[in-house]
Amino acid sequence: MTIVLTGGGSGGHITPILAVAAELKKQLPDARLVYIGQRGDRLSDIPAADPSIDAVYSVSAGKFRRYKSDGIKQVFDLKTQALNVRDLFRMLAGIWQSFWLLRRLRPELIFTRGGFVSVPVAVAGRLSGIPYITHDSDALPSLANRLIASGARLHAVALPAHTYPYPQDKIVVTGVPVSQKYQPVTAANQAEAREKLKIARDARVLLVTGGGNGAAALNHHIVTASKELFTAVPALFILHVAGRDLADTTAADYDNLLTAEQRQKVRVVGFTTDLHLFSEAADVVVARGGATNLAEFAIQGRACLIIPSPQLHWNVVNARVLAEQGAVEMLSEKKVAEQGGALVDALSALLNNADARQKLAANITQFGQPTAAKNLADVLIFLVRESAKQ
Repeated sequence: MTIVLTGGGSGGHITPILAVAAELKKQLPDARLVYIGQRGDRLSDIPAADPSIDAVYSVSAGKFRRYKSDGIKQVFDLKTQALNVRDLFRMLAGIWQSFWLLRRLRPELIFTRGGFVSVPVAVAGRLSGIPYITHDSDALPSLANRLIASGARLHAVALPAHTYPYPQDKIVVTGVPVSQKYQPVTAANQAEAREKLKIARDARVLLVTGGGNGAAALNHHIVTASKELFTAVPALFILHVAGRDLADTTAADYDNLLTAEQRQKVRVVGFTTDLHLFSEAADVVVARGGATNLAEFAIQGRACLIIPSPQLHWNVVNARVLAEQGAVEMLSEKKVAEQGGALVDALSALLNNADARQKLAANITQFGQPTAAKNLADVLIFLVRESAKQ
């Protein structure tokens, strides 16, 4: 039995795939799980190193650039449109590559997690008569999943079915799959995480993450606020996951701004496979509004300040849904940029107030879905077995 898993472009696409893969291997140890990613994806080494993935391939894919915050200006931007035309040809090449790859692999099912690599693989699957299932973590379906929706056997989703524009009889609510490494955080395992990371037990730990590829604007805002933040929170320690291509510049920015003593209390990494350990150690997490990160922090019960990317509308929607339920604090990037003290005030209020942190932690825990990977694996196995009967 062979199942193809596809998606990529960000850690938010890849980590749920690996969570589902681990559950599939648990239930079907002899199944062959094949990951198809996008050629040139900077995160492709992650599935390649995962023990649940038996083989890794890549195909060409493009993306349609649309930037909500820039409005009509992007429609007439020649560079943007030239890149879109180029990527249309990449997408067509990816469909051709996927078609012949699928003919070789002969999978019973394709699971598409989102990211534009899902499009050529799903289209080739449809042309080959191979069923596929999509998955949406965000409150708004991704453009990639909308493009391939009509041919999907089922749509797995994170939120109640009425949230999505798909045919209701094709929707199954599974939640957002996350790694089993993410578990509710207790005082004991927080202390253990800090010991492993060599952080003082009495520190006030701030974790900053902009996702698998990082977020340059978020990095800049945190660095800019850090000097005042050390004054407001003397016991502060910052764990900053800056993104692989942004770590050196972020570290240099801290070097230029902070005193030597303060700089010793900042740790910058580009990427980590131990994000669960970093978030266990944290008192407060600053992140974008990616659904996978939010699902991970919900299971752990972390107090979060979310600064969603204005260019990713689903980030804003995800964050707003949780903020309205008192499950996260939310600041717009515009407010952070225009009101210099807003970020320092928000973070110091949380870092210096255990009751406020506990309230957020209790509220976000209600959104945790620890069985999501199993739920989704069960659906995939059902479809494979149903297909075998036909």
